[in-house]
Amino acid sequence: MHLRPIEQTQGANLYEQVANRIQTLIAEGTLQPGDRLPSVRKVHQQMSVSISTALEAYRLLEDRGLIGAKPQSGYFVRSVKSPPEPDRSSPAQKACRVDTSLVFQVNSMVRDPDIIQLGAAVPGMDLLPLSTLNRLMGQVMRHNPALAHSYSPPPGCIEFRRAIARRLLDADCAVTPDQIVATHGATEAVYLSLRATTQPGDTVAISSPSYYGLLEALATLHLRALELPTHPREGICLDALETALKQKKISACALVSNFSNPLGTCMSNENKQALVELLAEYQIPLIEDDVYGDLSFNGDRPKAIKAFDRHGLVLYCASYSKVLSPGLRVGWAVPGCYQAQVERLKLTVNMSTSPGSQLAIAAFLANGGYDRHVRNLRRAYEQQMLQMIQAICNYFPEETKVTRPTGGHVLWVELDPHFDTMELFQKAGQHKISISPGIMFSPSRSYGNCFRLNCGLPWSPKVEQAMETLGRLIREG
Repeated sequence: MHLRPIEQTQGANLYEQVANRIQTLIAEGTLQPGDRLPSVRKVHQQMSVSISTALEAYRLLEDRGLIGAKPQSGYFVRSVKSPPEPDRSSPAQKACRVDTSLVFQVNSMVRDPDIIQLGAAVPGMDLLPLSTLNRLMGQVMRHNPALAHSYSPPPGCIEFRRAIARRLLDADCAVTPDQIVATHGATEAVYLSLRATTQPGDTVAISSPSYYGLLEALATLHLRALELPTHPREGICLDALETALKQKKISACALVSNFSNPLGTCMSNENKQALVELLAEYQIPLIEDDVYGDLSFNGDRPKAIKAFDRHGLVLYCASYSKVLSPGLRVGWAVPGCYQAQVERLKLTVNMSTSPGSQLAIAAFLANGGYDRHVRNLRRAYEQQMLQMIQAICNYFPEETKVTRPTGGHVLWVELDPHFDTMELFQKAGQHKISISPGIMFSPSRSYGNCFRLNCGLPWSPKVEQAMETLGRLIREG
């Protein structure tokens, strides 16, 4: 096998780029478990790097758990076990009210700096371009002092909306700045979209399991949830949705479209188009949350469901909380034919989204560094997810099932049917470890034997120790 020379690019050490090239060959199957890797000297010659760089790259791949060294024989691709995936969910498909009392208890652990955050779906701060954003925020305040401290009524700053319109082309969405409404994160975008399309007491069709932030919004608005069967790779069952549309009064549908939280589902383009056409037939609006869309491991940004919308019935919601900064609280909605309602509601709920934050994000998107940052972030999340799955193989019972997302940074873990993950949540908390119990993700409080894991934190001995402790607690039952 011949390795092409590597040209160093800004933003990553040369040994990391060598390691990432070889990791890609392993992920694509070019290098199989048990294969002998090229010698350090051959890497030095073929990739035009120093011997010390080649050696450091192999050490990094060892740390990632992808290769191992054998005395007198060189380096080999490790055999990484792949745990089975969960099956398609089978909820009762009965509309019910939503109780989110557990969410506050779980999220309260986020405030404890000593807790290892394997529960909340938060990115590691070390992975985000905080220094650049801080510098841009300072520039915004100096150059636009009046604007940065003023109200920015709907639809928001034009500079921000222009930048978002350009980025949405990557999701195959051709929209104008005037069709975009700046919001206080994706959570507010989803909340406003639900309010614009429903009335208290209405029923909203959702995936099962479903992101608890959506369930909180449904509860706040006194809406009922109809859980639909969902496959970890294929998404919601369209046949079940069609049956529900025929038999029940459904006012809206709400989904995380790409690398969903908590399953990591990314619907195929065929299913996205079929979903849009099915809902259009019944004139049912779809609230699409695409907050993870930029985090595809293979580098190809998947299309948004909105890309297939021809009737303005898809209300697209997103933010940069998972990619740039959770704290700036900048998101947006493309509400389609519900734009007037969303703008009025935005004005009523909190008047405006911070103009300083909008302008800082717009400046970051304009300076050319976003694509490079996202490439590095994707690699980091993929590596951390692989290490988390390997730890599950090493420390959890053999019958454990785990999703295998191709993007994002969350995993869904399914244990023995009789296992109680609420009890695991309590025990793990005593060891300063947080997880998100499965019942948080279901209005009917299903999935008591499941939990969500956050892979957004850089791998470290502390994280591995937490995974080992979780495995021990699970085995002790």
